[in-house]
Amino acid sequence: MLQSSCLQILRFQICRMSQFAFVPVCNPVEEEDVLQLRNFIEKYNNICVLTGAGVSTESGIPDYRSAGVGIYARSSRRPVLYKDFCSNEFIRKRYWARNYVGWPRFSTFEPNDTHKVLKNLEEIGKVSCVVTQNVDNLHTKAGNRNVIELHGTAFRVMCLNCDHKIERANFQNILKKLNPLLNSHIEMIRPDGDVDLTQEETKGFIVPPCENCGGILKPDIVFFGDNVPRCVVENVKNIVEESSSLLILGTSLSTFSGYRIVLQALDAKKSIMLVNIGKTRADNDVHIKIEGRCGDVLPKAFRL
Repeated sequence: MLQSSCLQILRFQICRMSQFAFVPVCNPVEEEDVLQLRNFIEKYNNICVLTGAGVSTESGIPDYRSAGVGIYARSSRRPVLYKDFCSNEFIRKRYWARNYVGWPRFSTFEPNDTHKVLKNLEEIGKVSCVVTQNVDNLHTKAGNRNVIELHGTAFRVMCLNCDHKIERANFQNILKKLNPLLNSHIEMIRPDGDVDLTQEETKGFIVPPCENCGGILKPDIVFFGDNVPRCVVENVKNIVEESSSLLILGTSLSTFSGYRIVLQALDAKKSIMLVNIGKTRADNDVHIKIEGRCGDVLPKAFRL
């Protein structure tokens, strides 16, 4: 019986280690920080929340920039650029082959404690909207209803030529029928579901055109080098202006699309609080910053 209990504890510890494998090393959150966040949540209703990859790392999805554990620190590969995807058929074929292999795992990642707390805060009227830079659908999986996906979603495919869209799961079935022999062991998955494959594995991959117009299909996400649609930018701006405050979770705000929201909140004279591991682009802009893991401080500030 004792041996069985020890094995259960060991399995739990291994699971926890795996879950946090892509979370940068940080100190445990201080009680003073928990109190500051709790006071912020109690003071404001109608909070706009901005989330980044530092929220999803606790579900097992790596980010790009974290020191030591991010994709950039562990690989020389870089994300595909929008202009290259649009102009180069080989790059598109390679991208979709890698995305196809990574999808079964990427699509099954689950929300963590931070996602669950935000869902509860929305239910009681504390959070009015979650604006996320992530494309992993985890806020929706957790049950949040008012979510703006700033950079789109990997769970949908769009045509570059017309308005046709298809669910990513359905597109996976189409790709499977066209490429029944492609199988590969996943070594490293990226924040958008991409994985590494050899040139031999990708060269014969078949990607269908849009069934509506014959155009090029791409994930409905904002690739590097592309712009967030203007309507999304304006929508977020209006939400920030109508909110009581801005709570930023798990992002260095390195990309301007995220940092712009901080500038909008400053212009609108909103109180801004930030929780993140490491330095951010907005360290000198926010009113309160907590250095720590979101899944450590947020559940303590608002008990699940």
